Amino acid sequence: MTRRKAPTKEESALLPPFVALADSAIHIPASDEDFARARAALLAASVLGFDTESKPLFQVGAKDTGPHLVQFATTTECWLLQMRRAEAFALTREVLGDARITKAGFGLDNDRSQLQGRLQVEMQNVIDLDRIFKRHGFGASTGVRAAIAMVLGESLRKSKKVTTSNWSNERLTESQIRYAANDAHAPAMVFAHLATWEAKQPPAPARPAPRPRTAAQSGT
Repeated sequence: MTRRKAPTKEESALLPPFVALADSAIHIPASDEDFARARAALLAASVLGFDTESKPLFQVGAKDTGPHLVQFATTTECWLLQMRRAEAFALTREVLGDARITKAGFGLDNDRSQLQGRLQVEMQNVIDLDRIFKRHGFGASTGVRAAIAMVLGESLRKSKKVTTSNWSNERLTESQIRYAANDAHAPAMVFAHLATWEAKQPPAPARPAPRPRTAAQSGT
């Protein structure tokens, strides 16, 4: 298949902005009641957008203790779970290990073994959306920004400054909260509209049939 090109950052920026969640739809559980409501909502979902954030490492050989934040989102709400809290750690393990819930995100194949080791859970029903776009002729790492541009026709802007901020802080900034919510909400939106987008894609060309082996090649 001929490699297809995803929209560049500059091309994506020309599109209407991604419709982010309202602040009231972003939840950061802190109390027992918060976690009870979050657990009920997350375990009732059939599909969740999924992503993680970790404190950046600036020193060679420094130990990576992330993820420090795990994000789950539906198309209408998002939950930011801070791994410093035992309740958040336990809820994350429960959601990731639940085979009934589809967890969709980007770049998950590369992080699967690392996440499973740190979170001590066998991740079930996790879909790396990069694989879907690769199947349609795009590169192995399409990423959420390009996917939002192609599937929704919107521009998702990601701040490098926020990306490399300290995600282990007990109190997240407003910029961090909105950034983290987008990183889970965007995959949820892509997944929700993926079937419609796929139906419009050109069919993959048939692979040529293998040539029959000659007597010399078969060793007879």
